[in-house]
This record gives sequence, C-alpha cells and structure tokens, in this order.
Amino acid sequence: MRDATRADFPHFLSIATRWMDNDAYQHVNNVVYYSYFDTAVNQFLIARGALDLHADRVVGLVVDSGCSYFSSISFPDTVHVGLRVAKLGNSSVRYQLALFRNDETSAAAAGHFVHVYVDRDTNRPVPIPDAVRAVLATIEVS
Repeated sequence: MRDATRADFPHFLSIATRWMDNDAYQHVNNVVYYSYFDTAVNQFLIARGALDLHADRVVGLVVDSGCSYFSSISFPDTVHVGLRVAKLGNSSVRYQLALFRNDETSAAAAGHFVHVYVDRDTNRPVPIPDAVRAVLATIEVS
C-alpha cells in the first residue's frame, strides 16, 4: 500500500494531531498511528448506525493490525485517514487504512485492522449482522 493515493479510499476522517502525540524525535509516535486507525473505523461504524457501544450484543474485536511507515507526521499536522474494506468474510472484516499528512497525495503510513465479530457474552465468533454487513459493503473495494 506504499503507493496508495487518496483516490483509493471511499471514506475519510480528518484528525488534528495534538502536542502530546509527538515523541522525543519530534514526530507523531508510532503507537498513535494505531489510535488513528481505531478512531477512523469506529467513527465510521458509529456514524452509520452499525455500532452502538452500549446496546449491541454482537461486537467487533480487533484480532490483527499492522502499519508501515513511509514519512513523518508531526504536530500541528492534520491527518486524513483513508478507510476501505479489503475483505468482508463471514465473521470478520479486514480494513485497509492510509494516513495522509495535510494536503499530501502520498500516504505517510498505511496499514490494516481486522475485526472479528463475537457475541458479547460468550466472546465466540458469530456472523457479521446483516445491517453491519450492509454498511461495510459501502466501502468495500475489490
């Protein structure tokens, strides 16, 4: 995904970096990139009614994630998180994400994030609910 551009992603979330995101090397610390991924995915789901943190009996748990870093992001940059669904399985979904710094067209970082849908009480995998699947399909790419 090193060559990912903004045109490759059907959904975006803009996130302002914070002073505290910078580390001793004066760029956003690597662990913060994962928080951008998590925020973008969950904001997408909540905004489209596919996630109710308090009422849903079936929830997505992160089982895998990864990130490759290409260039630095630093406060006070704005991060534009591109989001798409790469694979929509029976009980899991694999998201692909890219972080774009300010108005840059090349990704500063790219990664993936996998949710497995589970019954909240048993923590056992279950099929992705139809309503959630329909929302995820809106950003699925081949």
